[in-house]
Amino acid sequence: MSVPVICVGNINIGGSGKTPTVVALVAQLQSLGKTPHILSRGYGGRLSGPVAVDPERHTANDVGDEAILLSAFAPTWVSRDRVAGALAAISAGADILVMDDGMQNPDLIKDLTVLVVDAAVGFGNGCVIPAGPLRQPVAQGLARADLVLTLGTAEACEKFLQIWPEAGAHAVTRGTVRPLETGMDWHGVKVLAFAGIGRPEKFYQSLRDVGADVVQTRSFDDHQVLSDPLFKRLEAEAWDKGLQLVTTEKDAARLPQKYQQSVLTLPVRLHFEVAATIESVLRQII
Repeated sequence: MSVPVICVGNINIGGSGKTPTVVALVAQLQSLGKTPHILSRGYGGRLSGPVAVDPERHTANDVGDEAILLSAFAPTWVSRDRVAGALAAISAGADILVMDDGMQNPDLIKDLTVLVVDAAVGFGNGCVIPAGPLRQPVAQGLARADLVLTLGTAEACEKFLQIWPEAGAHAVTRGTVRPLETGMDWHGVKVLAFAGIGRPEKFYQSLRDVGADVVQTRSFDDHQVLSDPLFKRLEAEAWDKGLQLVTTEKDAARLPQKYQQSVLTLPVRLHFEVAATIESVLRQII
């Protein structure tokens, strides 16, 4: 492409933290004076694109939940054809592209590929599906990575690098995903938490960390459609037990509009442990 391309990917099937990583990178690029656009495949949506995501006009059924969420942070394009999406974004003014996923897609040459790893999970048993949780062999994935971003505590990240020393042969940096300060006092709030993401337990733990009383949880498949009957069951269960419904930002993007007012969300944001490292890498790409 005529502008730099940054790819945020993973080896695992879901739940690694790609979406908050994209949001954090976009914010840092904007602070450096760039105009990043986000490229998404639009998983779970019906439109093949290329189409500029408009949350006033599109729903998760059209473009997928991730694209709806990301469009709040930068212009976001959904396109099954990554090249067509990139060209459309550049024509619309993008001076740098951030791919949400696509590490395994060869259509675009990447100037920087960030491999995101949930340090607590690592690469599981090291096997590709169905024998394990991986999209591709570890060696193949690492060969495509320029930077390995481990998400989790210092202890978890250190342990990950001990188990997978080959990851440490790359440039490695660490980040943590934390609840966003919104002014909401969660202490003592009794909640029914539900999520359809790669690792719902991470969300439930985040609620506990901010003081919420997680009385009940309901976990669904990643990107599962939250239909009217399903949500009405959740609503009835919460009402019966006096609980507040809470979900993730990504799940909230899939809620029917009429139900969004009755559900709280717990936004999370990625914080780079050494922000200067990421800034240095981005400046080189720019």
